[in-house]
Amino acid sequence: MGRRKIEMKELSRSNEGHTRTNWRDAVAAYTEPRVLQVLALGFSSGLPLLLTYSTLSAWLATAGVRRAAIGTFALVGTPYALKFLWAPLMDRVPPPVTLGRRRGWGITIQILLIGAILGLGLCNPKHNLPLMAAFAVLVAFLSASQDIVIDAWRVESLSSDQQAPGAAMIQSGYRIGMLVAGAGGLFIAAYAGWFATYATMAALVGVGLLVFLLCPEPKISAETSYVAGSGWHAIRHAFSTAVIGPFRDFMHRPLWPVILIAIFGYKLGEAMAGVMSTPLYISLGFSLPEIATASKIFGFFSIVAGALIGGVVTTRFGIRRALILCGVLQSIGNLFFVLQAVGGHRIGYLALCVTAENLTGAMAGTALITYLSSLCSPAFTATQFALLSSLALLGRTVVASSGGALSERMGWARFFLLTSVVALPAIVLFIWIGPRDDFRNNRLKPALKSTDDRAEDPTLAKKF
Repeated sequence: MGRRKIEMKELSRSNEGHTRTNWRDAVAAYTEPRVLQVLALGFSSGLPLLLTYSTLSAWLATAGVRRAAIGTFALVGTPYALKFLWAPLMDRVPPPVTLGRRRGWGITIQILLIGAILGLGLCNPKHNLPLMAAFAVLVAFLSASQDIVIDAWRVESLSSDQQAPGAAMIQSGYRIGMLVAGAGGLFIAAYAGWFATYATMAALVGVGLLVFLLCPEPKISAETSYVAGSGWHAIRHAFSTAVIGPFRDFMHRPLWPVILIAIFGYKLGEAMAGVMSTPLYISLGFSLPEIATASKIFGFFSIVAGALIGGVVTTRFGIRRALILCGVLQSIGNLFFVLQAVGGHRIGYLALCVTAENLTGAMAGTALITYLSSLCSPAFTATQFALLSSLALLGRTVVASSGGALSERMGWARFFLLTSVVALPAIVLFIWIGPRDDFRNNRLKPALKSTDDRAEDPTLAKKF
């Protein structure tokens, strides 16, 4: 117990001990080969999403499928919210392709994903809609599984100074992949048909496949899944290590409930504003083409710019200061919705509002991803990142759903003023808990194993 208190005091003193990088080095980090590889993986990660969402909906609509059936297809995206359920397999079970834990699973999943996308593209919505739905679910499942491996590979492969640029690159690549699968997919379909669209996207997934094939396995030691014995003992040990282990490891951290609350609330204001932004624009008289143009042009470029700027800020100032600074800017960004609500139908305000929201939201997103990455233990990277990112999404989904009722009662200006302050408690919590900036030392400490495992291997210590 005394040793534990000493370690916690040392950790507290080290919170501000992160050596800050100068601006030139922070920007130059984006040109490093491993960071650029993350951009390619982010592209492969974002590509399949719209193939089971808006692009698929457009295909179904042009084929004359009923709107009720099209709406039902939205359920195929469920695996993205539940990916933490099978993430332990990516941490514990050896992959079919024996090229390392991350590369093996990444290559296996992406080969299957390419085949599933081709299978979806071969379907005819007029004649085999159930088969099409099955392929769409398979694509979503494999895409979510790909995200698990990519996030784990990114966290384990990048050095401490590369984590923030890596978080920015994963967001940027993801958005570029979505743009290609969305607008690019519709363009290809208009000239060459839907199978050509899906075949092209399947080929582009190969960008990520090349990264896994050509790049080395992360040099972070991990526990093996093999345990001597058989029967109930082996089953209990496997369950404890794969499922209970990540939770037990995380719950040994100082102030872990506060950490979870802060993660839950950090993006709430942005989510509440984002859900009601389009209804606000429509109520002010903006046409759908005006909204679409502003979102596609100003929204896309501001998100990518915000992600990259967030990476530079996090590298320059460290995780703690970046979370606070970007969180405050994110709250200020929501104030532009108040300006829009008061100013009315003005195209200039619309462009400014979309730019401010996406720029500051992406900056905060990069800081948050970097922080979540710093919390992951080497033995449970895939599982813990999936759990933590799902928690952040859960907060956005559950609380943001109340935005409609609140805006009706409060009016547009007051509602968006509320969204600008709702995340401030989470920012205050981050000031209090002081997330550790010394990412490298944090990552290289071995992960906490179960009580039985620690007795068997005394060299393993707790990761704070």
